[in-house]
Amino acid sequence: MSAIALDHLTVRLGETVALDDVSVALDASRIAVVGANGSGKSTFARVLAGLVAPSSGSVRVHGLDPGRQASALRRLVSVVFSNPDAQIIMPTVAEDAAFSLRSERLPAAESAARVADALDRFGLTGLADRAAHDLSGGQKQLLALCGAFIRRPQLVIADEPTAYLDAPNARRVAEHLFEDAGHQLVLLTHDLRLAERCEVAALFDAGRIAAVGAPADVIAAYEASLRW
Repeated sequence: MSAIALDHLTVRLGETVALDDVSVALDASRIAVVGANGSGKSTFARVLAGLVAPSSGSVRVHGLDPGRQASALRRLVSVVFSNPDAQIIMPTVAEDAAFSLRSERLPAAESAARVADALDRFGLTGLADRAAHDLSGGQKQLLALCGAFIRRPQLVIADEPTAYLDAPNARRVAEHLFEDAGHQLVLLTHDLRLAERCEVAALFDAGRIAAVGAPADVIAAYEASLRW
């Protein structure tokens, strides 16, 4: 079975059909998801994360049914959103990183070691005691990544993670996402240069997948569809 498999998946949000009879199988380690606003990209991501339930059809994520195996899915999936303020929960940087480990019930020493390693990885050690919401935008997104990766997920879903960042911070965030750390990455992005770094790209249009394949080919098809 493919790592990500959708079979005739439809999602209705009120009167809106957000995903319309989508079937796709994705196994690549780095997957770009592109398309215009309202094309279905974010709904697709939320289905994979178990945050939105299908109206019909089926979905499997690393062998799990998000609807029936939600707890197991949460243990293997981390989500990073464009606005890190939506993910920062605790008062300080170190406390927020540690909060992501709460469900693993680790011994105190192991938890502290994991936090220290994660803060070091994301360049946040010197900010450990800083108020999390007083960080700069780039630092907040690095903290959001820290909270996502500290759990050692099998799948990272990143929804426009560089949207509000300046070029240096966008580059830092991208490099962390593309690190070979044993995770599969599903990257939703309007940054087509970032999408080109993935192994496979999927183009969404009006709730359907319009193309899947090599990023250069999918991006070319997307750009052609935007021409007047």
